[in-house]
Amino acid sequence: MYSLNYKVTTSTCDSQGRLKLYSALQMMQDCSEMWIDSEPVVKEYFERHNMTQLLASRQVEVLRVPQYKESLTVTTTVYGIKPMFGFRNTFIFDAEGQPCYRTWSMGAFVDKTTGKLARMDQTSMDSLTMTPQQEMNYKDRRIILPKDGATTLEPIRVLRADIDYNRHLNNANYIRMAMELLPEDFEVRGLRVEYRVPARLGDLLSPTLFVIDDDTIIVSLDRGEEVCAIMEFSKK
Repeated sequence: MYSLNYKVTTSTCDSQGRLKLYSALQMMQDCSEMWIDSEPVVKEYFERHNMTQLLASRQVEVLRVPQYKESLTVTTTVYGIKPMFGFRNTFIFDAEGQPCYRTWSMGAFVDKTTGKLARMDQTSMDSLTMTPQQEMNYKDRRIILPKDGATTLEPIRVLRADIDYNRHLNNANYIRMAMELLPEDFEVRGLRVEYRVPARLGDLLSPTLFVIDDDTIIVSLDRGEEVCAIMEFSKK
């Protein structure tokens, strides 16, 4: 288990003084990335083999949106491991210890040089601190795009500020871009995101929007014929 403490500050709030989902995702991502410092065997193995962990999918349940100046704790735990994939829960708790966000995610182990999947050895996997899978409504990580009803919107350029230390579009920024395409009054209570092909600096991403019903909208960000990410936003 690994935890980080946060305060909801002005830079993380929306116009109503509530924590932006984008900011909450950044907190989760930071905690998940820093987690490796609590697992010295895995950290050493990754460094020796020039490996990193990349987010492949995430599901988020929004139980309550925190307000300005609230104190929060982000906790991430690993509940499953395979040679090339890991599974974790990352929750955000308020000052009373009540969950505001519940998430599960799948991460892929990748060779930094080739960008291809890489395997973790059994010794490293056996060294991991495992925690039972936390309670939430688990959904399929794969998102199926509808065959019709697509609306194509203006392309979005990937800028320098969007890039992280892995030299591709930061995971949270896909969500930020997609949420700009939702109706202003669309209150996101559920999110599923599937990451496929990393977008890089200068890429032009074409958004495709599918309105499934009054409660669900799917956004796909594509680079030419390649799908970079698919996101499903729901009101419940």
